[in-house]
Amino acid sequence: MNYYSLHRKSPNTTFKNAVVEGLAKDRGIYFPETITQLSKDFIENIEDYSNQEIAFEVIKQFVGDEIPAEKLKEIVAETVSFDFPVVKITDNIASLELFHGPTMAFKDVGAKFMAKCLEYFNRDNDNEVTVLVATSGDTGGAVANGFLGAKGVNVVILYPSGKVSDIQEKQLTTLGQNITALEVDGVFDDCQEMVKTAFLDEEITKTLTSANSINVARWLPQMFYFFFTYKELKKLNKELVFSVPSGNFGNICAGIMAQKLGLPVKHFVASTNVNDTVPNYLKDGKYTPKPSKATISNAMDVGNPSNFIRIQELFNNDFETLKKHFSSYSFSDDETREKMKAIYKDSGYVADPHGAVGYLGLEKYGLNENEFGVFLETAHPVKFLDVVEGTLPVKVEIPAQIQKVINNKKVAIKASSYEDLKAFLMK
Repeated sequence: MNYYSLHRKSPNTTFKNAVVEGLAKDRGIYFPETITQLSKDFIENIEDYSNQEIAFEVIKQFVGDEIPAEKLKEIVAETVSFDFPVVKITDNIASLELFHGPTMAFKDVGAKFMAKCLEYFNRDNDNEVTVLVATSGDTGGAVANGFLGAKGVNVVILYPSGKVSDIQEKQLTTLGQNITALEVDGVFDDCQEMVKTAFLDEEITKTLTSANSINVARWLPQMFYFFFTYKELKKLNKELVFSVPSGNFGNICAGIMAQKLGLPVKHFVASTNVNDTVPNYLKDGKYTPKPSKATISNAMDVGNPSNFIRIQELFNNDFETLKKHFSSYSFSDDETREKMKAIYKDSGYVADPHGAVGYLGLEKYGLNENEFGVFLETAHPVKFLDVVEGTLPVKVEIPAQIQKVINNKKVAIKASSYEDLKAFLMK
């Protein structure tokens, strides 16, 4: 399998190079040359396969022969080694819980898969590689955990000061070993821009790769749990509508990729907070990025989502076709809190702010009697403890995964500009 840059000014490359480089030299993100649908027999009999078998079938064409099949099966088994429960909330809406992994966020899947791929590609290489990643919340912790102790890999995480939750900050600043956190004076988009600039800097770029969802090995494995959900809900004989809380749009883009592989999905809803670049685009056809605004659903505080260009590519850059299969709606913090309260009152279910935004997206879409809606609960409520306990009459139990880091001492390096990042990387 080869990959091309969506800026189309760099030569095509292999899966290995796309993973190791992260971003193409023309600053474009990589996209697979071909997408071959899975067999109808596989889809029709999906309940006969384990999650590990499903994940292997889904990902193997995108890796090709660059990782031996048996090794790829090992990597996949480690990647999906936890549960992905579908929890019914109402007669026609369920929550897909993606927070049962080591850092209690959906990004555990992509981070673990990428870490294991990169470790395999680096197995005979004495040169160390630096994984550079920007985070608006959960990416940092998932990447830190996925790469912790990986041979020949150093991880540098940039996060916006004061704009991630306390627990998220602990997960990315307390692990030590090969993990370093840079606390940036700015917003997530500033962190992301610094990462992209580093990849164009010839003085340092040879030793860098990215672990944001721009990296194909972080992005593509997110297809897995859409297939797992279909396996679980196939018996309902209803058309599936997925509502995905969306910030950088990698997760929902992976869902659309799953659909392109043959997964029966009726519609996708990208649910956002007040960072409404994509909802506005769908109204007038004008893509106008803007500075991100801080919200209680901070993992979606992105003003210029990197993966939206991949979604446009999946629909052949046809605006009308995109709108038939894809909707996007924006919601305020007040609406989010009110929905958290309503979900809890009606069902006893504790949704985090991102899950509540996903639920709002399904309501705005308007399900009919033949449709079943699934919103992605992308992180455990404990990750947003102050918001959840300040909104709902609940005391959130601290899971073991969080107890391990909550009392650890934060260690972070202050950074206010790209020059600060470069100076650190040049050491």
